[in-house]
Amino acid sequence: MQLRYAFRVYPSAGQRSSLARSFGCARVVFNDALRVREDARAAGLPFVTSAELSKRLTASKKTPGRAWLGEVSSVILQQSLRDLDTAYRNFFDGIRGKRPKAGPPRFKSRRDSRQAIRFTANAGWRITDGGKLRLPKIGDVRVKWSRALPSVPSTVTVVQDAAGRYFASFVVETDPAADRERMPAADATVGIDLGLAHFAVLSDGTKIDSPKFLRRAEKKLKKAQRVLSRKVKGSKNRDKARVGVARAHARVADARREFHHRLSTRLIRENQAVAVEDLAVKGLARTRLAKSVHDAGWSAFVTMLEYKAVRYGRAFHRTGRFEPTSQVCSDCGVKDGPKPLGVREWTCGACGAVLDRDVNAAVNVAKAAGLAVSACGAQVRPVFVPAQRGEAGTHPKPYRATVRQTGITRL
Repeated sequence: MQLRYAFRVYPSAGQRSSLARSFGCARVVFNDALRVREDARAAGLPFVTSAELSKRLTASKKTPGRAWLGEVSSVILQQSLRDLDTAYRNFFDGIRGKRPKAGPPRFKSRRDSRQAIRFTANAGWRITDGGKLRLPKIGDVRVKWSRALPSVPSTVTVVQDAAGRYFASFVVETDPAADRERMPAADATVGIDLGLAHFAVLSDGTKIDSPKFLRRAEKKLKKAQRVLSRKVKGSKNRDKARVGVARAHARVADARREFHHRLSTRLIRENQAVAVEDLAVKGLARTRLAKSVHDAGWSAFVTMLEYKAVRYGRAFHRTGRFEPTSQVCSDCGVKDGPKPLGVREWTCGACGAVLDRDVNAAVNVAKAAGLAVSACGAQVRPVFVPAQRGEAGTHPKPYRATVRQTGITRL
């Protein structure tokens, strides 16, 4: 199983200059190769192969206009061509229905929020005895190791984010059997209902509050964005203010990611099987709840649950998004009809049980996945029930959404 480990790196001033040069060269090679293929397509010529692009790259290094490409490692330039091939492959596979649809490759900009270069094993990079990362034509970069790598990495990607921070991302091979031995078997199973008032409600009745990292940081973000709006465009002070805004957003994203990791690891450790509902996040992100939906980060959390379940030998289930988890009584199984979001507790008209909406949904999510979950966690209490009243429900409307590109010189 392949995993990616990322560590913060702290290059010196000279190393930052070398990295900026490497980022720029990789970006130019990608854009030049994309322009060659786009021109061939517009002229009705055959698709330009990777071998032909590699030959053109070698020839371009000998021209005065592209001689500076020889100042950086040739490996990162070849990897840039491979990245372009991957982008085309994903685009064509999406058209054929082999994977989710992806847009065509687009030209990269020096103003992109993320710049990256990748070194493979034949580039000659290595981790020194002193714990530094030695990169060709860049030097020994200081790394803050937060944990040990489980095996020898095959590649390293150096990334600069919008906040000006640098990271080294390693791809390593791990043994799933060893990981499963480290995580002892558990007897419990759990269904999870994701929401906004509570980030997650478990089928055993546990409610996990939503941290609302973005909402809590809004005051600081507004202040940083106000400072940015007052700076003159193109000035150095505007660049500094832009980095300040990016750092404020990065702190929010880091805190959210840490919360997701801690909670997903805890749920995987304590349960042998986990079930979640397949939410239509893209649709919800187009409603008036968009900011809260993005702040919760459900998709990232579910992705973490899924890969950790595979890694540690747990069962992971997604129930269909059209499963009526909020309409069915988890005690007797009778469908009681749709309910407005304002109804947080309801009474079953068949068995007289008073049910918490979220806990009841979590129990139904687990049952829909075939997990043995007791309905006693759904806070059921029998009471006298009056005649049932009809309730109206609403259905989400479909939304639509679309790619733009620019050009630069050819190889």
